[in-house]
Amino acid sequence: MLNIKNVSKSYGKGKVKAVDNINLEVKSGEIFGFLGPNGAGKTTTIKMIVGLLKPDEGNITIDGVNVWQDPLLAKSMISYVPDNAEVYDKLKGIEYLNFIADMYGISKEERRSKIEYYTQLFNIENALGNIIGSYSHGMKQKIVLTAALINNPNLFILDEPMVGLDPKSSFNLKEIMRKMCGEGKTVFFSTHVMEVAEKLCDRIAIINKGEIVTVGTMDQLRRHAKEKQSLENIFLELTDNE
Repeated sequence: MLNIKNVSKSYGKGKVKAVDNINLEVKSGEIFGFLGPNGAGKTTTIKMIVGLLKPDEGNITIDGVNVWQDPLLAKSMISYVPDNAEVYDKLKGIEYLNFIADMYGISKEERRSKIEYYTQLFNIENALGNIIGSYSHGMKQKIVLTAALINNPNLFILDEPMVGLDPKSSFNLKEIMRKMCGEGKTVFFSTHVMEVAEKLCDRIAIINKGEIVTVGTMDQLRRHAKEKQSLENIFLELTDNE
């Protein structure tokens, strides 16, 4: 599904490498966790996957489609929820959702059904007539999640998706992620919540200082770590900068 090959990205005059020659292959039907300390390169990598940043080197493909050579086709297959979504504050919730649905060419009947389902699931159906500028941070996160899900993406990419969500909405989002993967779709997400990653992910990659330091299932990660009890122990061992 998602193939990242020899990808690098540098910033600034000194050309400090935010991402340094990383390789990842994420399969269809997989929940893939992408973990790392602050500044490790997680968000830079995600922005390159979704086409917001161009790699200095390497290639990224989604189902064989190159993200930069065929950007419209690649973007039609994905949905992206950033860590700090910029939403159109002057629009009403329903106007924003219809705008996103229009961009993806979703029929009125299909969008009505999905908007009703997801807004009820996230408990924001009664706020759709209000302007987004009046929403709390958690409500904005829910409207962005709803917008991302009405496209029924083959690849669902989320950067810190649980931030700002109440416990019930977090639970429902995890159930959605599991259901999508049961349908053969792929979820790729970053998080600082180790317990979520440990329980939810089929495989996990840990990035540190722009480099992938390990990839595997929890069992595989435990076999290659001294601290085997939990993902948190393994993470701290592999990202210790001292």
